[in-house]
Amino acid sequence: MFYIVESSKSFYEATFDLEPVVQRLGFVVLHRHDLSETLRRKGIELDDDCQVFDICNYRDMEKMLAADLRLALTLPWRISVYTEDGATKIGLIRPEALFAAIGGNADLLRLAGEIEGRMRQIVDETR
Repeated sequence: MFYIVESSKSFYEATFDLEPVVQRLGFVVLHRHDLSETLRRKGIELDDDCQVFDICNYRDMEKMLAADLRLALTLPWRISVYTEDGATKIGLIRPEALFAAIGGNADLLRLAGEIEGRMRQIVDETR
């Protein structure tokens, strides 16, 4: 269900390097959530850093929503960069596994597999 790799980069290097790879592979970053900072502002200390990038490819999103508008519940796709036990990790929930779990048809599963392949490439190139 998850695809997570450990990066040799610092947390800040990985978060900085992610967006250009996202763009080069045909996606856009819709929003970046700095979860650790958000919690700190609320007085909650998190020992690790965590940023979540909401990403999409507009053509793929159009195909998904045209097939089944309920798939909006799975969007946008997310890639997270976080630290755990001093290591920087980059990961995602696998779209193909998610669609299989919710009963996607063969065409949607194929599309999810293509999206997942590009998202894994983003993670692998950023690491």
